[in-house]
Amino acid sequence: MEVFEIMHGAFLGGFVVVPLNSRLHVKEVDYIVEHSGSKVLVYNSTTHPEVAHLSSLENATVKVFDISLTSGQSEYEDLLASAEVSSRIAEPEPDDPAWLFYTSGTTGRPKGATLTHRNLVAMSMNYLADVYNIQAHDTLLHVAPLSHGSGLVALPGIARGATHVISDRLSFEPTHMFELIESHRVTHVAFMAPTQIVRSIEEFESGRWDLTSLVAVCYGGAPIYVHDLKRALQTFGSVFVQIFGQGECPITATSLSLDQHARFLDSDDPRLGSVGIPRTDVEVVVVDENGVPCAPGVSGEVLVRGDVVMAGYWRDEVATNEALHNGWLHTGDVGAFDATGFLYLHDRKKDVVISGGNNVYPTEVESVLITHPEVHQTVVVGVPDPYWGEAVRAVVVVNESSSVSSEELIAYCHEHLAGYKCPKVVDFVNELPVSAYGKVLRREVRARYWEGFDRTMAGGASPSS
Repeated sequence: MEVFEIMHGAFLGGFVVVPLNSRLHVKEVDYIVEHSGSKVLVYNSTTHPEVAHLSSLENATVKVFDISLTSGQSEYEDLLASAEVSSRIAEPEPDDPAWLFYTSGTTGRPKGATLTHRNLVAMSMNYLADVYNIQAHDTLLHVAPLSHGSGLVALPGIARGATHVISDRLSFEPTHMFELIESHRVTHVAFMAPTQIVRSIEEFESGRWDLTSLVAVCYGGAPIYVHDLKRALQTFGSVFVQIFGQGECPITATSLSLDQHARFLDSDDPRLGSVGIPRTDVEVVVVDENGVPCAPGVSGEVLVRGDVVMAGYWRDEVATNEALHNGWLHTGDVGAFDATGFLYLHDRKKDVVISGGNNVYPTEVESVLITHPEVHQTVVVGVPDPYWGEAVRAVVVVNESSSVSSEELIAYCHEHLAGYKCPKVVDFVNELPVSAYGKVLRREVRARYWEGFDRTMAGGASPSS
């Protein structure tokens, strides 16, 4: 709960908050603290004793406070007890920075998306308007890092005076989440990643917990396979609402509502596989490589404009100029609108596999493979090929005791996909690398196949179809 105290204390004082994921390596923490220019760091020495060194560095300018209990009271509590309550509240301008949202750094050093007070207000208002209209009688549960999506969703929840329940587990435990929903009569799970939803399905036991209080579960952060989404809706009911956004436009680019989930499931509508429609006061377009808007059904890069779009990257003018043009955020995501205005995401621009001149979206292949009863987890990448340039390869984690072969899985793909989209080879592994946020690190998998080659990044241009 100290996260919320610090966050709102900083806002009232006119300071900038820099939430850090607790699963970051200490070197990543060091970099972000230095790059952001932070003056105060609050941490827990019980779980992260290595962070204490920041206060003992020569010429250290960072004040470090420990929230863990040592002799009955923590350094953090000592600080609060010794401070005088001020009646002065800062009055920042709408475009003053409020929150630095650091990326996970999968492609290099983390970048700090500068979110202003205007961004956070727009995000909060749009969440209440389009995702879930939180009320004072609601109880929000946080089972994802407060440094990212769950902490952002907390803002509209706090604005409405709702109750917040924060899991005290260091990692996600579905059974603990079920227990908290039952015991606290939780109405809204603030944020879940697709990987958390899949684990929840696998560990749920019908009749063991009373989850009838649950009204809404917000999810996003990565694509979810339609196969898994249908399983989730059939297991937990029509309680899911999807959001698409980035740290650069937090939570609020598009959304797929509770009602749309229910209707599309009942009618087997393909729009269940979309990320919904643009949010209130947010513009979303799909453009080709020349910046020309694409017709419905034609893929291109997704651009976003509105008050939710960041001011830029903190202390990184080059990256800012690459991402922002005329107020439009170039998301790096490849997608397409359908004729009814629903947005479908295919992949990241740099993840598209170009094989023999054909564009192959890895998530499309993964969406087929994951429906095979023997496949537990999969990632699809492009690998060097002397003839095709790149060849589609699947890396798969199968269920325990499975004897399925590479040939069987390739044949299964041919039953559902065009031949050029099907993997040429399937590799079997015990586990796939994941980030601190539970996302499969596709680029780390792909890098293993590109060692020794000059070209290390497939795709790179917005596909034309």
